[in-house]
Amino acid sequence: MAEAGRDVSHNVAFQAQLPPAPQDSGPQGVGTPGAAPATQPGSARTGLTGRAVPWAWVVAPSGRLGLWDCCCGLGALTSSAGWMRAGRRGPLLLLKTGIWEVPGVGAGSSLACRGQCRGASHPCAGVRGILSNARLFLENLIKYGILVDPIQVVSLFLKDPYSWPALCLVIVANVFAVAAFQVEKRLAVGALTEQAGLLLHVVNLATILCFPAAVALLLESITPVGSVLALMAYTILFLKLFSYRDVNLWCRERRARAKAKAAAAGKKANGGAAQCAVSYPDNLTYRDLYYFLFAPTLCYELNFPRSARIRKRFLLRRLLEMLFLTQLMVGLIQQWMVPTIQNSMKPFKDMDHSRIIERLLKLAVPNHLIWLIFFYWLFHSCLNAVAELMHFGDREFYRDWWNSESVTYFWQNWNIPVHKWCLRHFYKPMLRRGSSKWVARTGVFLASAFFHEYLVSIPLRMFRLWAFTGMMAQIPLAWIVGRFFRGNYGNAAVWLTIIIGQPVAVLMYVHDYYVLNYEAPTAGA
Repeated sequence: MAEAGRDVSHNVAFQAQLPPAPQDSGPQGVGTPGAAPATQPGSARTGLTGRAVPWAWVVAPSGRLGLWDCCCGLGALTSSAGWMRAGRRGPLLLLKTGIWEVPGVGAGSSLACRGQCRGASHPCAGVRGILSNARLFLENLIKYGILVDPIQVVSLFLKDPYSWPALCLVIVANVFAVAAFQVEKRLAVGALTEQAGLLLHVVNLATILCFPAAVALLLESITPVGSVLALMAYTILFLKLFSYRDVNLWCRERRARAKAKAAAAGKKANGGAAQCAVSYPDNLTYRDLYYFLFAPTLCYELNFPRSARIRKRFLLRRLLEMLFLTQLMVGLIQQWMVPTIQNSMKPFKDMDHSRIIERLLKLAVPNHLIWLIFFYWLFHSCLNAVAELMHFGDREFYRDWWNSESVTYFWQNWNIPVHKWCLRHFYKPMLRRGSSKWVARTGVFLASAFFHEYLVSIPLRMFRLWAFTGMMAQIPLAWIVGRFFRGNYGNAAVWLTIIIGQPVAVLMYVHDYYVLNYEAPTAGA
């Protein structure tokens, strides 16, 4: 995982006294309000407190992360040798290699690292991690053969080649966007009262959630994967239009206050000099609306930061990453995850607990690997490609969540667009209305749990509340990890919940879906 929108020069530090890292203007260098500061090499949080170094920072000797470095990092991550950690300037690999005596290695010296570090290096760690998992790949190939079939993927989206219900749903979403725009236009000129505008917005937003859900539940020709994609598009539209309405409301309130002050002072309200920036209500155009709908952000602004030009080489790299990683994820799911899940159904049916645990642990490796690849594909490759095409300047899509020493820090930093939306339109408004911080945080988790359940249960046409329960379990989990774990132990606890929690949810949903759709019809026959 590289820093969004630029190549990063990484520092390598093994000595106890390190100069502070320079301020980074990139996405990973920005702190979260109320969150713990990012981990710094040499600080007390890393354990580098003396000449004996029990934990070693190892980075790419070339100074930039490439395909080999990512493979090495993923290999070591899935081995017992280490897990991911990071400094302020980007992701590094923390290897548990024993106590080293490092005589005066300077910060920023990759050659010194390569020449004086005894016992391990980044490539060796990657090779060790890859070899430790090579047996699983070979065992899978010997047992099942090659299962990768790109043509079969089409059946996940279409049951009938002449029926495209998911795509039709996405196209119909334009109706709701235009409806919100027309309401705002009439509110801006005073043709609607604020109460009537609020009512229309509430109806429009409620329909955005209910209409695709009803189609997914009632229309037999739509597939679960197609339903998930359509519901994701409508969920994003819901969040964007919610922000669109809020920001325009704030602009109207600000304009009313400015007019009142101008009237009290006996001056014209619009007597100031013209500015280049767009001001309300000049922002209410279809061009502005659709720029926001396609922009990689959920929070609306009248004037988004813009980049000067499209960097063609950067865009080409992101597009190639999207293509390659898509094929890689499809191959891993078909070859590794699907057979493991299918073989897990019988232990669940027989309630063989030892076999269930064995299948769970076996599924954790490919599931976590695919999750990491998906994270990089979405938050780095896809969002940066869209931002580059749209000259969108804010590339802060994620921060150093792999450094999380608490569950709260993870949720604040792994998905910045959603975190900013929750902070701006949910958490802070609840605080302004007099709610306590605990109540506001619980409300955010409830909303997040609702949308997780909405995106899973409706496409599968079953309501088991596994996603909702898992999300709400994060509240006591966050308290336990924050209360009893510190430093590396807290980071290990967070990684353990990520690696184990997701396979549990996957198996629960797949088991119930299998029972309802395959065993029940067979039993009836």
